[in-house]
Amino acid sequence: MRLPILLACLILAAPLQAQVVPATVAVTFDRQTVHPVLAEGLADRVTGRAVTADSPVRIASISKLVTTLGVLRLVDQGKLSLDRDVSDYLGWQLRNPSFPDQKITLRLLLSHQSSLRDGGERYIIPLGVTLQERLAEQAMWDAGHGPQAGWFAYSNINFPVAASVIERVTGKRFDVAMSRLVLKPLQLDACFNWGAGCSAGAFRRATILYRASGEVARDDLKGQPPLCPVVPAQDGSCDLSRYQPGQNGALFGPQGGLRISMTDLAKIGRMLARGGKGFLSARSYREMTHAQWLAGPGKGGVSEYGENNGFFCAYGLGLHRIGSAAPGCKDDPFGDGTARMGHSGEAYGLRSGLWFDPKSGRGVAFFTSALADDAPKGRSAFTAAEEAVVERAGR
Repeated sequence: MRLPILLACLILAAPLQAQVVPATVAVTFDRQTVHPVLAEGLADRVTGRAVTADSPVRIASISKLVTTLGVLRLVDQGKLSLDRDVSDYLGWQLRNPSFPDQKITLRLLLSHQSSLRDGGERYIIPLGVTLQERLAEQAMWDAGHGPQAGWFAYSNINFPVAASVIERVTGKRFDVAMSRLVLKPLQLDACFNWGAGCSAGAFRRATILYRASGEVARDDLKGQPPLCPVVPAQDGSCDLSRYQPGQNGALFGPQGGLRISMTDLAKIGRMLARGGKGFLSARSYREMTHAQWLAGPGKGGVSEYGENNGFFCAYGLGLHRIGSAAPGCKDDPFGDGTARMGHSGEAYGLRSGLWFDPKSGRGVAFFTSALADDAPKGRSAFTAAEEAVVERAGR
């Protein structure tokens, strides 16, 4: 009886082994065109649905770049200023308790120089809790460094603050405002936290994110919108009709909740590769791509990746500049010494990237999934898996 039992165990184990195969997509682009170059694995392992370049995925921190585009569109409309005290927009005073006389601006928020910290995962704020209440916690602030140019500390909570500002000046929920400001003007079938902007087809094409263990991490939608697109209230309720824009910009994930396909993400890259023409003013494009912070003596800082470790060496407004070749920098996953701009993403087993060379206009948008949190690094501070994807995309 032992042999049949052993064979049965092996048959049952086979699907479990298949579960750890990642879904990987890459799309290249230049200033005029977009080209899908890689799509392998499954968007849904239960149904066997294959992933494609048109499969939307939770793109993680690349969302910060897109949120920044929304801010800059409002700057171009004269509704926001990068250097005004954001307290003026929020309607309440935002201050680091240890530095009560120092104002916090959108420029400092979008470049991670605001002195805000995540306090673990306290940047995730449920319905019924306000941003003001959460930021009254000391754990959300750097007690040793105030808001200032020169001290970089990568922090997700900066972007819920920026999202609350967007809501206050537009009078719309963040997901609705971003659909009108960015996603629809660029003709993208995309949305934040499955809110406004995504078509019915997007829910059917959604990429389920799996952890390295094979368990579902996010977005097993079964073709339907989620019953609650935000973190529900403590009592489990999800009544968004009573939400007042500006109370909690974290709800729709401005720091990481964008759902978008690689085809559409590449369209954002194509727009940026053209210098933002037709979408951003020349001034806003310069502000976004200019290094608001550069690594150097006395310009350290920390990040979600631990001590900088050469991952962050230059950062603009919601935009990571890589390939700097500065001493101690390990920010070149391409390994070719070319300076690029864009952003990376990491969450729920996914690693993603949107990178372009501003000189040639060429770039890549990609994701790969089912990676462990401690996935091995490559020759750079990025993971070996990310380096492998960009290498394959460039062939």
